Amino acid sequence: MSDTVETAARTAPAAVIVAIDGPSGTGKSSTSKAVAVALGLSYLDTGAQYRAITWWMLTNGVDVTDAAAVANASTKPVIVSGTDPAAPTITVDGVDASGPIRTQEVTSRVSAVSAVPEVRTIITDLQRSIAKGAEAGIVVEGRDIGTTVLPDADLKIFLTASPEARATRRSGELKGKDSADLAATREALVKRDAADSSRKTSPLAKADDAVEVDTTELTLQQVIECVVTLIEEKQAAK
Repeated sequence: MSDTVETAARTAPAAVIVAIDGPSGTGKSSTSKAVAVALGLSYLDTGAQYRAITWWMLTNGVDVTDAAAVANASTKPVIVSGTDPAAPTITVDGVDASGPIRTQEVTSRVSAVSAVPEVRTIITDLQRSIAKGAEAGIVVEGRDIGTTVLPDADLKIFLTASPEARATRRSGELKGKDSADLAATREALVKRDAADSSRKTSPLAKADDAVEVDTTELTLQQVIECVVTLIEEKQAAK
């Protein structure tokens, strides 16, 4: 029996920390969750954490345009992220925040809150702690994972796509969408990209050693298969 256990341990895939970065609408969340499920890894949506703290600020009357006020309040909320890719969860002070953090109000304010250095320090520490505790490995998706949060990740992937493709995907859930919807969505995406890429603290950027995957012409399944292959190659090499 012990020989069987030892053999299984030797042949089990190596634990890997995977950083998947990129702007909104490139398929980060869908890809990351599916890949984590397929390979038995944990999963962390770091963007949800920034949305969560933004939602808390808005709910508690903090002026999110006042960086000092945001910084002063940043230590107050308790954010807990569940890392099961099949059913990821996020709570703030024990309250399920998975729905509220996806509102347009939060979406329009999250970049401002995320740009506050004190917020990024707190959330980054939380993210590193979660990644460190993932015994079987983890897929962490966001915008500064490979460059700032987990610079020593085993594998870094940067997803990209044209603004048009990203806007179409983001508008895909809207019923009766038209060209005006797509134009507005595209404008919002480009605006957020500019804000996230130009912020002084941990801007959206591709790590020098990241593998870039352009998803513009790929189906979601093709992107998933590509990323799974990259991870399996990294596991085999460890």
